[in-house]
Amino acid sequence: MEPPKHTKKANMNRDPKRSQNQSSTPRQKDAYARLLSQHSSSKFSLYLEQYAKDTLFQREGHGPSTHAQSDKLNIPQQKRDQAPYDFSDSSDFSPSSMKNKGEESSLSLYMEKVSTRSTQQDCERKQGVSDRQRRGPRRDTTTSQDGDIESGEELSSLKPTEPKKQQKQQKKNKDSTDTDVFVGQPQSPKKAGTSGQEREKGPKSKKKDHPKHQEGASCSGFDTQMSPHGKDKNPQQLRASSASSPADKRKNRGGRGSKKQVFEPYMALEDVSHGLKRGELIQGQLRINPKKYHEAFIPSPDDARDIFLDGIVVRNRALNGDIVVVQILPQDQWKVVRSDTDCDGTSDLESQRDGTAQKKRAQASRPAVNVGDQSSDQDELVRKVQSATLADPGEPLEEPSTPRSNGEILQKTAKVVYIVEKKHSRAVTGFLKFLPDKPFAMFSPVDHRVPRINVPLIDCPENFGTRPGDYTNTLFICRITDWAADSNFAEGLLAKTLGQAGEIEPETEGILTEYDVDSSEFSDEVLDCLPKNLPWTIPPEEMKKRKDLRTECIFTIDPSTARDLDDALSCKLLPDGNFEVGVHIADVSYFVEEDNSLDAIASQRATSVYMVQKVIPMLPRLLCEELCSLNPLTDRLTFSVIWKITPEGKILSEWFGRSVIRSCVKLSYDHAQSMIEAPEKMFSAEELPPVAPEHPIDEIHQAVLNLHTIAKNLRAQRFSGGALRLDQLKLSFTLDRETMMPQGCYIYQYKDSNKLVEELMLLANIATANHIHRKFPELAMLRRHPPPKAKMVDELQELCDQLGIDIDLSSAGALHKSLNTTLGDDEYTTFRKEVLTHMCSRPMQMALYFCSGVLKDEHLFKHYALNVPLYTHFTSPIRRYADIVVHRLLASSLKCGPHLGLSTEEVQKQASRCNDKKTLSKRVQELSSELFFGVFVRECGPLDSEAMVMGVLDQSFDVLVVRYGVQKRIYCKSIAGLDSFHHRKVGKKSELTLVWTPEDQEKPPVEQVISIFTLVEVQLKADSAPMKYSALLKRPEDDGS
Repeated sequence: MEPPKHTKKANMNRDPKRSQNQSSTPRQKDAYARLLSQHSSSKFSLYLEQYAKDTLFQREGHGPSTHAQSDKLNIPQQKRDQAPYDFSDSSDFSPSSMKNKGEESSLSLYMEKVSTRSTQQDCERKQGVSDRQRRGPRRDTTTSQDGDIESGEELSSLKPTEPKKQQKQQKKNKDSTDTDVFVGQPQSPKKAGTSGQEREKGPKSKKKDHPKHQEGASCSGFDTQMSPHGKDKNPQQLRASSASSPADKRKNRGGRGSKKQVFEPYMALEDVSHGLKRGELIQGQLRINPKKYHEAFIPSPDDARDIFLDGIVVRNRALNGDIVVVQILPQDQWKVVRSDTDCDGTSDLESQRDGTAQKKRAQASRPAVNVGDQSSDQDELVRKVQSATLADPGEPLEEPSTPRSNGEILQKTAKVVYIVEKKHSRAVTGFLKFLPDKPFAMFSPVDHRVPRINVPLIDCPENFGTRPGDYTNTLFICRITDWAADSNFAEGLLAKTLGQAGEIEPETEGILTEYDVDSSEFSDEVLDCLPKNLPWTIPPEEMKKRKDLRTECIFTIDPSTARDLDDALSCKLLPDGNFEVGVHIADVSYFVEEDNSLDAIASQRATSVYMVQKVIPMLPRLLCEELCSLNPLTDRLTFSVIWKITPEGKILSEWFGRSVIRSCVKLSYDHAQSMIEAPEKMFSAEELPPVAPEHPIDEIHQAVLNLHTIAKNLRAQRFSGGALRLDQLKLSFTLDRETMMPQGCYIYQYKDSNKLVEELMLLANIATANHIHRKFPELAMLRRHPPPKAKMVDELQELCDQLGIDIDLSSAGALHKSLNTTLGDDEYTTFRKEVLTHMCSRPMQMALYFCSGVLKDEHLFKHYALNVPLYTHFTSPIRRYADIVVHRLLASSLKCGPHLGLSTEEVQKQASRCNDKKTLSKRVQELSSELFFGVFVRECGPLDSEAMVMGVLDQSFDVLVVRYGVQKRIYCKSIAGLDSFHHRKVGKKSELTLVWTPEDQEKPPVEQVISIFTLVEVQLKADSAPMKYSALLKRPEDDGS
């Protein structure tokens, strides 16, 4: 590997040339630079080389060259026609993180480069100088080493601060300056990925026989064409192919008429299979950073730091959530990461990123999607260094997990070589943009992780071509139909016109479609599987097979708005002083028979999806709300677990079986809570819903109190035994009954009545898990929760120690104890706990359904947060398909149902689908809440609230808005009335000092110190864009408080 001095020399050779060319940016030269980056004509290359010589000749004082002028005039017409179309609105995607070098002429720079290229490249190749050394250090940043970004207002979502004309000029300047970095130099996939944003948003030239692609992607950086993988190549050859020179690529592409490849061809399935077996390839699920969409990750198989995919090109047309196979890039292309995961996000390079914030805002022609209001990502900043600094020549390369002397470690990088499963729906919401003289329109997705899409004009609304302005704010759904390897843009067709952006129903439908939630009506074939004779009654022969519990005092406790009641409770005092406690779950598997049409649709949907204003049910409403729902005063089929329990919560015996119940009352959580809070009160019939006359209200009240006592003891045992609960604030809404618009919102209060139900459901799930695993060790549908990633836990522990936060992360139980004992006891304790919970949740992994026969090591079955060896879901079969599978296993084990007709592999496949659908459902629920809160701010704002600082960056900070539980980022440069600000960092503790311009000029400036847990006053105010709002920091009192 080349010593650092050669790298510096290579960079120094470029720098003076840049400074010489910063005086002007002629449009003509910008166009030539664009044309050049995609041109493969040797004649044109000779022309440019001649032009370079003439340019240097002029600089030496010899005057203009007529030869160059004549060559310029003699460019064939077809070559000029290929100049790419420049979209003025192509800033939909946020700008590249590469530093804008000002107004330099990319053509002039190239002319100088091309005149020295051959000599310099030959020299560098002989000496072993890598691409990265020639390129210089990376300037982009990232948010965390694992890419779990849930947060942050995108910079481009803020209001533009410059006129459109100036934005366009900035875009032109950026295109030209970015282009000159890449032209004429060999490239690695990593470098190509760095400029992915320019490629995604810029124009691309195409041959005349393919007019619909003419506008394509920007030319900057798409010199990169990695040669196809052949099975006769070894891994080193495969990796080396990614750095071939433009000349080599032209040879590989064939004739002059060939289209230029953007993406590498996928490997053959046979090669992929062999590569996975040999450990040369890795399979995983792709996660694209919603905040910085050119960054993506897949989990590392060794549970180390996630593998990084840098740029759009290396993702190779895979979308978020897809299962992909990747090939690790050479180590000199790995990423250097700071080993500390500063949750406060302070970084050495934050100023570079925030310094471009205004430019990013100005370049946004329409706001980016609000991917999440929880803006407290770690913003751990990453930088690339020249490969010469990674290791001395002749020394072995470092292990990726080994911290370097300067506190940095290497993170593996990779490229996608195969897509195993396209889990992304390929359906997106967005806006249509008219392109003059094109046979297609440009569809710009709201989600910037998805490419822009060419839509044929014939598929657009009839008058779109003549009145495109009428559709500026119209939201459409588009489905990707193809994405060719030689195009930056996908192709697609419009699926539906949703309506006006910013309105609840169109936005909601867009969310459901994009996240592949089936909200269609159930087919006649499915409905034919339901009972025909209504009102339905339990057949006498079925009654004989079940335990009759209809005379017992059994009741439901649910949210007041719930209509799918799938669990009921009972508690009876026994003569010996112990209790008989029962959990009774709707017997959905009785109605959903295996392998019929109803079962198939339930299996596909896998879960009900709960939104603010409605539910998308997994099962037809006749089942959800009637036949299966444990409605009061109605006979219903159930699966029961009944224990004999001591008052202290010790289990003495256990019984499973199918049963029949008759709920005596439908209690809400508020009803149950009022009973718990008033143990001596005699409740009247008017204070409660209708109650079965055979069960006095006092009997129900006493049963609730007994269950509360038992649940408290069970809960205490769980947490003393090492369980963990990370409570997250949940926003709830009050809606207008007619319009379904939000009238108010509040933070949902988790009360003792909620805890009562939770403890008994957990107890039933744990008991069922042990039972079905004992009976079916190879078939049990279980749920595991892997422990948090050890490296991230260690780094978080170090951070908390330096922040002075006394927290023990050594185990789930230790963490739970720390969160509940170290944060004080005042009105803000809840919010301190929320801030710390957010920090602690970052290393956590997702809980997963799995089939017990797939994992051979039973230690992997453990549920980390609950701290139990076996766990499953049994208690919500109306809304979760996994629970139906568990019910079938339970019935089979008790000889009261047919044997489960699934193999281990089929149970695992269903478990995977349940995992996917649960993840999507959770995201849809979050987006629905964000949608309604955005509408609420627009309709009822501005809203004032206290806020607590969650993290501090160099030029911005994150806050938790106390009144509403939402998280937002505040940028110092956007704070009105701020004179200046200063950042300092002592160890890992990051702090901002804000200096406010005094309202009274005779008084000194007011200073405000911002650090973690600081309380500030904010105002939430709607932005001009639909559904967007900002948190504005209010001026502190003059005492600086």
